[in-house]
Amino acid sequence: MSMASADTTAAPHGTVVTYRDDGPLARAMALLISGQIPPLPPVIAGAFVTGALLLAGATGRDDLAMFAPAVLLLLAGSGGAHAHDGRLDWLVPPILRLTEYGFITAVGFGRSISPVLIFALLGALAFHHYDVVYRVRQHVCPPPWLAAVGLGWDGRLLIVAVAGLFDTVTMAFVLLAGYLWGVYGWESVTCWGAAPGGGTAASGGGAAVPGARD
Repeated sequence: MSMASADTTAAPHGTVVTYRDDGPLARAMALLISGQIPPLPPVIAGAFVTGALLLAGATGRDDLAMFAPAVLLLLAGSGGAHAHDGRLDWLVPPILRLTEYGFITAVGFGRSISPVLIFALLGALAFHHYDVVYRVRQHVCPPPWLAAVGLGWDGRLLIVAVAGLFDTVTMAFVLLAGYLWGVYGWESVTCWGAAPGGGTAASGGGAAVPGARD
């Protein structure tokens, strides 16, 4: 697949769905529900449960917190196929980002991971999410395969959780940070490099993203 063609793919439902950054597992969960559940309530519930489990982990039941991503997947993933056209559905992506970043940070510091390593992993995620926002503003959507290759919020959190259960968090952070920086950095550079004029001119060569606003 050439990057010149991949960077002009339209979003499946609209900008809010694009911002979710669902991985294969969350998308599979969404297909089971077929868009029948509004996205915001289950995401709020998932974030609340994640916070509660992290709090329980901070009080001494650390392994219990590692089940938070599975609960979040079951709850937040169920609304992924919805059109996200509700009045407050724009809140779904920032809640998912806050939950993902918060879980990674809590596990990292809870397991005494180097702050530099935590920052490296969070930096890769922040870079990717900002890149997606900027692309949508330029009416260019990331290629569909990027969410799968990037594992999605669901895949990334499950990897960190499993690593926590098997006490291999440091290795997981190192591998995830290196992998995600490689994938997101390479894809972003090749995408914008293939766009006419490289960057803002991409708005003239990319397919319009439904619901995108400048």
